[in-house]
Formats: sequence, C-alpha cells, structure tokens
Amino acid sequence: MSQFTNQEKEEKLLYLECYSGISGDMTVGALLDLGASRNVLEETIKSLGVGGYHLHFGRKLKCGIDAYDFDVHLEEEEHGHGHDHDHDHDHKHGHDHDHKHGHGHDHDHKHDHKHDHKHDHNHDHTHSHPHIHRNIQDIFEIIDRMHSEEPVKELARKMFRIVAEAESKAHGIPVEEVHFHEVGAVDSIVDIISVAVCMYDLGITDVVVSSLAEGRGYVRCQHGVMPVPVPATANIAASHGLELKLTDNEGEMVTPTGAAIAAALRTKDVLPEHYIIEKIGVGAGNKDFKNANILRAMLIRKTEDRQKQSYNEEKLWILETNMDDCTGEALGFVMECLMEEGAKDVWYTPAYMKKNRPAYVLRILCTEDKQKALEAAVFAHTTTIGIRRWPVERTVLEREIRQIESRYGTADVKTCRTGSEEYNYPEYESVRKICREQGLPFTEVYHALKEDAAGR
Repeated sequence: MSQFTNQEKEEKLLYLECYSGISGDMTVGALLDLGASRNVLEETIKSLGVGGYHLHFGRKLKCGIDAYDFDVHLEEEEHGHGHDHDHDHDHKHGHDHDHKHGHGHDHDHKHDHKHDHKHDHNHDHTHSHPHIHRNIQDIFEIIDRMHSEEPVKELARKMFRIVAEAESKAHGIPVEEVHFHEVGAVDSIVDIISVAVCMYDLGITDVVVSSLAEGRGYVRCQHGVMPVPVPATANIAASHGLELKLTDNEGEMVTPTGAAIAAALRTKDVLPEHYIIEKIGVGAGNKDFKNANILRAMLIRKTEDRQKQSYNEEKLWILETNMDDCTGEALGFVMECLMEEGAKDVWYTPAYMKKNRPAYVLRILCTEDKQKALEAAVFAHTTTIGIRRWPVERTVLEREIRQIESRYGTADVKTCRTGSEEYNYPEYESVRKICREQGLPFTEVYHALKEDAAGR
C-alpha cells in the first residue's frame, strides 16, 4: 500500500528534478501544474482555521520557461513592513523558547513580487495571532482538525516531524521544545499540508528525487547569519541520505521545508531504465539565478524494452572473496546463511593462493539491495577480511513451477518460455521421490516427466 494513498492503485511514479533546489512553494506549484485540484487544496487549507495570510496562484516566466507561481503571503508582514519580502526561504521557524514577550520581528524577508502575469489571491483573515508560538504538538493538532483523509494528515505530520527533528539537533534542544514563530510557521504549515493534499489528489504511489542543487555563501535568518546549507537543511540531508550537489550560485537553494519534503516523499532511489514522461509540472521559485529557478515534477510511466517479450533482463551484482584458512564446515554453513539472506546463487571454485595454498573462491550473485546483508554474513561466518564486487547483467526466461499428472503420478516441473519455445525441467525433489518410491532409474524418470510435461 502506498504511503500517499489509502487504497491500492495502479503504480503512479513521480520524479522531482531538483536541479535548482527545492522549497515548499516550488513543490506546491509544480504539483498544481501537474493537475492537482486547486479547489480541493483551498477548501482543505481553509479547514485548518489558521489565518493571517492569503494564497497566491499565478504564472511567471523563469529564464523564459512558463512556471506555476504558488505563494503564501503573510499579511502581518505586508501591513507592518511593506511589500518587500522573500518567501523563497523557509526560515520561518523562529524557534524562540521564551513564551512571554519581546519577540522582535527582524525577518529580513525580501520578497520580489514581480509576477509577470495574473495575480489570483485567496484571502483568509480569520484567527490571526501574530505572537503565538507553536510546538510540534500544536502543529499536529492543527493537522488533526483538517478536513482530509488520514494519509494526507500522516504525510503532513511526517514532513513536520522531519523539520522539527532537524531543528532540534541544530539548536541542541528536545524536539518537544522546538517552537515555531507564528509569522513563519503559517507559511510552512500551508506549504507542507498543501504538498500532502496535492500528492494524494494526484494519486502518486512512488517518488524518485534527484540530487538537490544547493548554493553557497550565507543567508540571514532570525538567529543571525548562517552558512549555506543552513544547519536544519544539512541535518535533514545527513539523516535521510539526500544527495546534495553544490553549485556556484550565491545563496540558499534548498530550504529546510524543501529538504523535508524530499526526504518524506522519496520512496525509490533511481528511475526505471525505460520510461515515458506522461506529464510535466513546473513550479516557480522566487529567486533569480543564472539557471532557471524552477522545480520540475514529472509523471513517469515505466515501459519495457521492446526486446523483452518473453524474458527479463536483470541488473545484479557478484560478490567475491578468496579464503585459504576456512574449514569445510564453515564454508557449508555460510552458503546456507547466504541463501537464507536472499542470495540468487552461491558457489565455490577451487583455487591456489600465495605460497601455493589450496583455497576456495566464494562468489555470490545478488541484487543490489541485498549486498550489505550478504557481506555482513560473509564477514561474520568466515575468516575473510575483504570482499570484491562488480555489477553484472543476466537474461532470465519467464518461468513457472507447475504440477503435472505424469505416468508415475504427481510431479513438479519448471516450465520456461521464450517466444514460441517452451522448455520443461522436472524438479529434482519430484524425480528423487519417484525413484525412491518406485525403484526406477533417475534418467528414465527425468526424461519421462519432460515428455509428459510437454504433452500437457
């Protein structure tokens, strides 16, 4: 079952191309451009009961590329500071830990409102509390009262939890003590929940995320001037294995909210070898770099190689090591362990090593995801101190194990097909059982079962 939907659906793969970074508003814009319902989004956000902002929906050109421009305009900033803010940075997590007063609003949110086309603003003036601080539990309560499906709420909680854990580590305080300043938290609440709503509405089942392009230098936040990537973003990348790619652009390209979105959404590491792009959505960023500041979201449909009609091509790995001081019992035991751990095949080859010592070469055929567990088993149960590995490809015929009624009784046969050809291979245990019970020669039973399988 997908983490994004509450029912089994046809696989729907999303690819986020983050070659100009990623932020919350860029992601929402890209998903809306893909076809996520704006009406559903607005109604869901309205059900939060949080005010002090209005939503912007429009289009803008980024280096000549038409992109969807989504933004959350915070009304206190507009009324109190003029119209010069930069919401492309998700440093709205003030994390003040004093619940009383004296909250100076030094946000330095320079925002360039150069929207080239139409401006469509959805206003929500209810419940504006500019001096409230919310912790993670307060955020979860807002999410819980949202009028939406449970997978939407759970994905929103997951993204906020990732941000809170990263900020907790950055500031050296427990997660429960991380507080989100109201002026900034509203922006992040809307961005994160909007992403969850759009993902569910689009019916996405899996997500591949590219490397995240990041800038360099420093950025001014509420706590002062911080290096890029800022601590929260760096912590998220480190904790969730996100790949960063540094560029020569000055400033921040990956925000903490953007990093949390990438970490929470990613379910696969690589794209299929063969695929078709069914639709593209482009979300606009608010900054201008020498490259287009956009996030591309692509709906991907996996396709089969035209040559793959009745067989499959697999990408596998071979693990290999030499051993000249390991007992036969240990070698037999480790083979059992490796097969139990999911190896495709395991075999030994006799060899002579240095000083003319008799030895064995252990080779393991496995999928990439099994490498670590299989290597751990080899190190645990043998005397080797090193393992070699390299990728291989193999062609595998379509096959099935079927039960036939043969001249000798019931037997299992492996049937393989390629094109119009069919090959039948009696299973050893069935041949052995018939030979034992009926006192017949192995080759006679084997060939008889092949004939009976071909005739049925």
